[in-house]
Amino acid sequence: MRINNDIAIEVTNLTKSFGDFVAVDSINFQVKKGEIFGFLGPNGAGKSTTIRMLCGVLKPTSGTGKVAGFDIKTQPEKIKRCIGYMSQKFSLYEDLTVEENIDFFGGIYGLDKEKRKERQKYVIEMAGLTGREKSLVNELSGGWKQRLALGCAIIHNPEILFLDEPTSGVDPISRRNFWDLIYQVADNGSTVLVTTHYMDEAEHCDRLCLIYRGKIIALGTPYELKGLHYGDLLEIECDPLMEGLEVLEKLDIVQDVALFGATLHVTVDDAQNIIPIIENHLTNENIKIIRIDKIDPSLEDIFVSLIELKEKEKP
Repeated sequence: MRINNDIAIEVTNLTKSFGDFVAVDSINFQVKKGEIFGFLGPNGAGKSTTIRMLCGVLKPTSGTGKVAGFDIKTQPEKIKRCIGYMSQKFSLYEDLTVEENIDFFGGIYGLDKEKRKERQKYVIEMAGLTGREKSLVNELSGGWKQRLALGCAIIHNPEILFLDEPTSGVDPISRRNFWDLIYQVADNGSTVLVTTHYMDEAEHCDRLCLIYRGKIIALGTPYELKGLHYGDLLEIECDPLMEGLEVLEKLDIVQDVALFGATLHVTVDDAQNIIPIIENHLTNENIKIIRIDKIDPSLEDIFVSLIELKEKEKP
């Protein structure tokens, strides 16, 4: 079992304000050692601000946090020695070669020459960059840069690894391959906290924290979070789609309706009894029904419904 019960990261009422704007609003969570912990939310939700506080580069306005047992307010330098960090911008030096970047980051993390050589070999093999050691970084594709950036972030074999939107801007195949590397890092003993707004990636995490407008709105395993969906979920394909959406929004029997690609996701109390009523309303409005299926909710369904609930709570 990769995860144990020891705590790698602990956050209590952590808050960060910029003037009147509250970017992170009194959040609480724990990350266990060896865990892949996902921080999920839209852009501007407070994910990156939280990571910057945990890495010791941004002081919180209030609240407390511990990373690897060190206080984020009073011991930031100790935290920086035992963590790795990778951002969506990758933080690589474009005019240096692959091996020069690895050597540079090894020096930054305080590795001696012999250890740097040993870890350089590991990083190149792990990232699949054998034969590209002399290539300039600016000659690499986004996927290769991503792998190299991860390798540089873990060259010192950190206890805890922070990945801030690490797959943003790369193709789906590179994203999938990158997650294989994340599993490898966790299996080697590191705790991983990863922020993302990709719902499919969230499925790969051991636990997830959903954050919206600086507040945590849900926390649990992907399976537990899917259980937060109340009612039955229908997927409806109809033509024209937007007119179908407008019709369903007006029905009292519909709890919620949202556009999902070329379909509508509709939440109702009792699918069996309500599907015929929906069919009747759409047909009466000259909307062609291609199919109506009852489906299991995805994490995206859960996240959308939770956000809408929060919006309705606003005064």
